[in-house]
Amino acid sequence: MATIQMPQSQKKPQNVQKEDAMLLQKEMINRNYHELATAHENGRKVSATFVPGNLNELLMCFDFARSLPETNALQNGMRKKSGKMIMDAERDGHSEDVCTYVKADLGMMLQGEVGPTGEKLPRPDVLLLSYTGCFTFMKWFELVRQKYDCETVMLHVPYQGDGHISPNMRDYVVKQLKEKVIPTLERVSGVKFDIDRLREYMKESTKAEEDLVAVLHSAKNRPSPIDGYFGGVYYIGPIFTAFRGAPEATEYYRVLRAEIEERVREKKGPVTPEGELEDEKYRLVVEGPPNWTHFRDFWKMFYEEGAVVVASTYSKVGGVYDFGFRHDPDHPLESLAEYCLGCYTNLNFPQRIDMICKYLDEYQADGLLINSIKSCNSFSAGQLLMLREVEKRTGKPAAFIESDLVDPRYFSAANIKNRLESYFQMIKQKRAASAKAH
Repeated sequence: MATIQMPQSQKKPQNVQKEDAMLLQKEMINRNYHELATAHENGRKVSATFVPGNLNELLMCFDFARSLPETNALQNGMRKKSGKMIMDAERDGHSEDVCTYVKADLGMMLQGEVGPTGEKLPRPDVLLLSYTGCFTFMKWFELVRQKYDCETVMLHVPYQGDGHISPNMRDYVVKQLKEKVIPTLERVSGVKFDIDRLREYMKESTKAEEDLVAVLHSAKNRPSPIDGYFGGVYYIGPIFTAFRGAPEATEYYRVLRAEIEERVREKKGPVTPEGELEDEKYRLVVEGPPNWTHFRDFWKMFYEEGAVVVASTYSKVGGVYDFGFRHDPDHPLESLAEYCLGCYTNLNFPQRIDMICKYLDEYQADGLLINSIKSCNSFSAGQLLMLREVEKRTGKPAAFIESDLVDPRYFSAANIKNRLESYFQMIKQKRAASAKAH
């Protein structure tokens, strides 16, 4: 779930389009943090919400400055600031087993609420929780509410236990939007809800979603012009956070798509922090979030071996657009409901397994790699079952590595590197056996 600044070393001066897309994103991120920092002095109210099921278009209708706590945590992780925040939260009484996004956020509050860019983040005026499968979010907002004594509104989203969205489920979410969420946002913001304004934002969302899907699907090419996991977290940043529905996001994805399509035409591999990957040896599907505190070191273990992630489940945590969902301006509230109901964390295990098997097939991947996150139950529960089922159904090798979101204590580079090297050997042996059989 994740808006990230592109590391300086990843920019390629000779490739102007690449720099254009990343420069646009960097400007957007920095501007959003500045808007948050200056919101109250400019007479704007502030909302805090989470990435899965975030109702960004709706929040924009009420002129809220928009903060996303888990994005703040991962940004602090990438900037090597989260370790001390987590330890501060633990000293304040929070368990080692609590989600490290939560502890990084609480630790940031204890340190004076200075955000990732160095500007102080404001107290939220409203906490909007779209409950899409992660119980931790509820406890997190309880703690934030205790600290700030601010208004909280919860949108309860039914879990897709049977693997589909029923009309009753959709109606239940729409009813809450009409009767609870919108009236609360009106009252807190002082702005009257305008459904036509929501429709206009959704038109922008649809354009951005089309372009994002084209970028993600480009990984079906050989070589893949993108990395759908490490590179993918840059690509999903604007659409999963405070920009979906805004014209800036539409422009960002237009520029990005044009740039990626040019890479396809030129048969170029993905751009890594050390330049273009020229020799694609392994094509992987990855399940689970990345590690943020050692993001570049983690990525390097892959591209040094010629491994490209062609599809990942994490890049669907804020919306499963590549399976056809688009925000619909003609049915805006129903569309918000469908969006929340369809987030990856709200899918049952058979749906997740189907998705991974489909990716392995359609993207011609060599196998599945699971990064099991120590403190993230919403992703990690059931991953071993998923691994075995995917291996059984596809006959392709799968492997398991372990790290954490933003706690540097749980990143063992040597351990992960060893497991990856063993996994790549396994893929090679599988290929050799297959070639012999044919």
